[in-house]
Amino acid sequence: MRARLLLLAAALVAFGASLGSGFHFDDYAIFANPALTTPAGVLDIWGLRDTRPLTYFTFWLNYLAGGRDPLGYHILNLALHLGAVLLGYECLLRLLDRRAAWLAAALFAVHPIQAEAVNYIWARSIVLATLLCFASLLAWLDDRRWEAAGWFALALLAKEECAAFPLVLLLLPRKRSSLPPIAAMLALSLAAGARVVYATAVTPGAPAGLQAPVTPWHYFLAQGPVILRYFRLLIVPYGFTIDPDIHVPPLWWGLAAWILIAALCLAAWRWRLVWFVAGILLLIPSSTIFPAADLAADRRLYLPMIAFAATAVLLLERAPKAVPAALVAVLALVSLSRTFVWMDDSALWREAVERAPEKVRPHIQLARALPAAKALEVLNRARELAPRDPAIAAEIGKTLLAEGQPDAALAEFGRALALDPRNPLYLNNRGVALEELGQTGAARADFERALQLDPNLSAARENLQKLTGR
Repeated sequence: MRARLLLLAAALVAFGASLGSGFHFDDYAIFANPALTTPAGVLDIWGLRDTRPLTYFTFWLNYLAGGRDPLGYHILNLALHLGAVLLGYECLLRLLDRRAAWLAAALFAVHPIQAEAVNYIWARSIVLATLLCFASLLAWLDDRRWEAAGWFALALLAKEECAAFPLVLLLLPRKRSSLPPIAAMLALSLAAGARVVYATAVTPGAPAGLQAPVTPWHYFLAQGPVILRYFRLLIVPYGFTIDPDIHVPPLWWGLAAWILIAALCLAAWRWRLVWFVAGILLLIPSSTIFPAADLAADRRLYLPMIAFAATAVLLLERAPKAVPAALVAVLALVSLSRTFVWMDDSALWREAVERAPEKVRPHIQLARALPAAKALEVLNRARELAPRDPAIAAEIGKTLLAEGQPDAALAEFGRALALDPRNPLYLNNRGVALEELGQTGAARADFERALQLDPNLSAARENLQKLTGR
């Protein structure tokens, strides 16, 4: 009991301050989705186009219980992390000696690479999926194989990124009778993958899969250096940012990085560091060939971290006992400092701008956290970086509209649409500006056109209903 309480205390030191945080970035998508904000929406989140229905169900519960108050959302995120820490420890106790199990669970609990997953509400999906994977692993280790398959099925409903988990089970000592449940779990993984491919293909503007702005080959090339970056952050926990500036590397560097990773896996296998190989396997779904707009995200390390933590403990087993304990304490304090950054949206995005000064998106997000005058300064600097980026014009237009300048906003929305004429969000924004200027016919046309392009755009539907009285 004392060991478990110490783990919880360490995790609370690292991330307990997240309860004072607010919403960030994609968190606001929760409130733009009627399925998550209406009592009847609970039925809609289980459709084929929603790839993480169990996570969305928790968002629906949060909204039902507390509306737009961020506290309840952060309480649940933190509780899921604490649950994952305890379940992970129970699994590790069955695979390592007691001291090593505790240290590995502590590294998983407090490492600052976990800060994004715990502090970012939208990242709850991987925390919930990890919790359920640990429940599956615990059942597996206790010889309840089909129960393990059931927990894994739930994990896939939380986030499909855990699809490689059954491959990790193949690394464990097993009986022949274990093959049917593993085969069933692999079949579930394939079904989840097919569902994601379908959903990203039919959802307008999906940032992954067939609509991703990068090809599978280029994504694969980028992931080798990205994984090496993850390793660097695990070893030297400095340089974190919510929005790293990652580009597709030259062919030689992308292939060289993958060759190095393969060599590390071979060496780990030879030295019986199977945990390292397990960590790489768990990265496969997010960090190989299925493309996403974001080439890197720290939260993708949340589930693999349990394996890399065990690897670190095995490598440190001959170190003086005080060294691992001091390491856990230092990492907890670094995570606490990361949590403080996450508590302030302007600090979070100012850091992102400093770490990626040539990237447009951090400028746009920083502008949203600032007063209008300063926001426009930031956006004008972004325009100097990318004068033909329609997102900058759209954001300037939104800022001007919020300041009661619909004429100037209309010009910016027009610029955004000239650069991206089929963007339903820009059409909706222009429609709002036109309505404020009294041009209701043109506004209605923009709302209707936006809904033609994206029938699920709730903002356009609400604006059209308000305009027509229906």
